[in-house]
Amino acid sequence: MSNDLPIAVIGSGGAAMAAALKAAERGARITLIERGTIGGTCVNIGCVPSKIMIRAAHIAQLRRESPFDLGVSAQPPVVDRAKLLRQQQARVEELRDTKYASILRDHPAITVLRGEARFVDASNLVVKLNEGGEQTVPFDRAFIGTGARPAEPPLPGLADTPYLTSTSALALDSVPERLIVIGAGFVALELAQAFSRLGSRVTVLARSHLVSSEDPAIGKAIEAAFQREGIDVLNQSQASHVDYTDNEFVLNTEAGTLRADQLLVATGRTPNTEALGLDGIGVETARGGILVDEHLQTTLPGIYAAGDCTDQPEFVYVAAAGGTRAAINMTGGEATLDLSAMPGVMFTDPQVATVGLTEAEALQHGFNVDTRVLDLENVPRALVNFDTHGFIKMVADRDSGRLLGVQAVAGEASELIQTAVMALRSRLTVQEIGDELFPYLTMVEGLKLCAQTFTKDVSQLSCCAG
Repeated sequence: MSNDLPIAVIGSGGAAMAAALKAAERGARITLIERGTIGGTCVNIGCVPSKIMIRAAHIAQLRRESPFDLGVSAQPPVVDRAKLLRQQQARVEELRDTKYASILRDHPAITVLRGEARFVDASNLVVKLNEGGEQTVPFDRAFIGTGARPAEPPLPGLADTPYLTSTSALALDSVPERLIVIGAGFVALELAQAFSRLGSRVTVLARSHLVSSEDPAIGKAIEAAFQREGIDVLNQSQASHVDYTDNEFVLNTEAGTLRADQLLVATGRTPNTEALGLDGIGVETARGGILVDEHLQTTLPGIYAAGDCTDQPEFVYVAAAGGTRAAINMTGGEATLDLSAMPGVMFTDPQVATVGLTEAEALQHGFNVDTRVLDLENVPRALVNFDTHGFIKMVADRDSGRLLGVQAVAGEASELIQTAVMALRSRLTVQEIGDELFPYLTMVEGLKLCAQTFTKDVSQLSCCAG
């Protein structure tokens, strides 16, 4: 494909930036259109600020209580949320400039337009410029990376209240005394625990149970962790109505009337696609999410998409990988996005990390399944940490011994899961994993120990037995 191929990229988050940079690297000329803040969700209002807040809350919790309080003094911390917020936002602004804005400013092959894009036809966009007026952008290929926003559930009364979303919750400059969280997925539970550790009395409303999309043991382990920290979890509970009077939220629920100073609603996200004019050009969507094939192409040839605005999993690393592969395909290459070994992490404490098939999914796929669950009491790292809450579960094909999936609940689960990803990619058996060398006194050694439980009783091994 010839150089100077004109490509329009809508958005500037993880997917869009990856697509723009890769396409430019391959000789294309990029017009990037952004209607809001450069950088998208992750750096501005998602991954980065939330993990900063979660880490601050973790430190507050350790100063309040730790497994070593017998020999290390502890005391309730004084939390100044306003100062924490300034620290958080300073890092956000630094990363936004370093990883997004300055790259776009200095890139000779990328032109940035600030405004809202809409497709006129299969080869032209019109951009309503933020500074006024409109500009037509012709293109040979186009990429959509417009992301998503917090969904608003159809809860009577909710729209008339000043409820929090994950975006506004991360920008609070004070810690509410009482907080109700509606939602039981990754975002809801991460923020519920963070606010609790910073000083809020938190109640979580779960329509079914915590992280219901995962192995049931995960939800039970996180609920137990929340109970240890004084977070109330109401399973099988929904609000039927919300009122806001005298600076107080009042919720009618199956568990009775609940009251709080703040209400956080984190029940999923809605793709930002409704203003793009997709219906008019034949780009199909499902529940707002753009349908893409394994090459990241939409139902209209020449138009590609990736990230949270599509029907793909909502992880920034999936978005970025999709953007890169879409760019290769837009510029004459051949690339696909294989999500068969996609890790997922929830940054609660303990953390949750998963990859591959759950036991139920493996059975649905027709495998003859064999599983093992290793409690953390059997992992030396957890023992010396004096923190043995959690487990590692492996799902394998009984006939071949090949690893099919891993689910982990542990303090450092996010750090061990990539080893499981590589094992899945390499189609390793549990025997091969159990025979590998793992560094002693690491949490990732738990993968080796769990693999060994398929053939032996690890409680009868010496502490670093190979």
